[in-house]
Amino acid sequence: MPVLGATPRTRGCLIRRRYVAQGHLRSPCGLLPTYTASRDDKILKTMKQPQLTAVILTLNEARHITDCIESLRWADHILVVDSYSRDATVSLARQAGAEVRQHPFENYSTQRNAALAAAAPAEWVFFVDADERATPELAAEVRRVIAERAEVGWWVPRHNYIFGHRMRASGWWPDHQLRLLRRDCARYDPTRAVHEEAILDGAAGRLQSPLIHYNYETLAQFHAKQRKYTTYDAGVLLRQGVRPRAYTPYTQIPRHFWRRFVTLAGWRDGLYGVLLAGLMAYYEMVKYRKLRRIGHG
Repeated sequence: MPVLGATPRTRGCLIRRRYVAQGHLRSPCGLLPTYTASRDDKILKTMKQPQLTAVILTLNEARHITDCIESLRWADHILVVDSYSRDATVSLARQAGAEVRQHPFENYSTQRNAALAAAAPAEWVFFVDADERATPELAAEVRRVIAERAEVGWWVPRHNYIFGHRMRASGWWPDHQLRLLRRDCARYDPTRAVHEEAILDGAAGRLQSPLIHYNYETLAQFHAKQRKYTTYDAGVLLRQGVRPRAYTPYTQIPRHFWRRFVTLAGWRDGLYGVLLAGLMAYYEMVKYRKLRRIGHG
C-alpha cells in the first residue's frame, strides 16, 4: 500500500533524463534536472518567430514559482498574474526575472481573460500553472508549431504526479489541456468559474510532448480540492435541471469506480489506481448528495 502524505523520490520522479541540464533544482519529488538553454534554443530565438509569452496564474505559490519560471526560460517573456498572494510568491517571481501583475480574483475564466489582455503584444500565450513544469522537448515543439502551423490553439498532454506517483491512466493521462493559444483568437467564458476552457476562433491541434504536473501531494490537499469541485459541479447540475432520486448518489459509487478503474484503465496504476478510483467514486456520491440537498432546499 503506498505511503500517503509524503513526496518520496520514486522512480517516477526520475523524469526525462534526456533534459539539457546543468545542476539540479528542488521539486516536490526530489532532485530533477534544471532547464538550461542549449545552442539550438539560442539559434531558434535569433530566427524570426512569433512572440510567445508564458503566463503563470498564482495565489500563494511560493513553493513552486521559482522552479516553474526556470522551466520557462525559453519563452520570449514570462508573465505572472497574481491574485494578491500573502506569501513570498510575488517577490520570488520578480527575483526570478518574471514580470508580475496583480489582478483581483473573481474566477479562473476572468483571470485568464485578464492575462490574455496583459500579455499584449505577444502573438501567442502559453498558460502554465505554478505546479507544472515545461520540458525542453515541449519547448521545442511549441516553438515549432507556432512558427509552422495554422492552428490557433494547441492541447498539451500532462504527466500527473499524484501522491508521488506518475499516473499512467485512470483519467489522468494523457489529460490534454488547451494551454497554447493565439492571443487574438482566444477568450474564456466568464460565467464558467472552474474547469475553464478557451473558446477559439479557429482550429486546435494536439502536441505530443507533455507538461509535468505535480498534482495532489497529500490526501488533505486532495480532499480540500474535491470538496470545492463537488460543490461547484452540483450547482451546475442543478442549473441544468438534473434532479437525482434518493438512491442516485449511492449508485454512482460502483458506476464511477468501474469507469475509473476499468474503462479508463486505472488498473495500470496498481494500488494507486484502486485508491484513486475509490476516492473519485466517493466524491461522485458526495456531489449527488449535495445536489439533492440544494435541490430540496
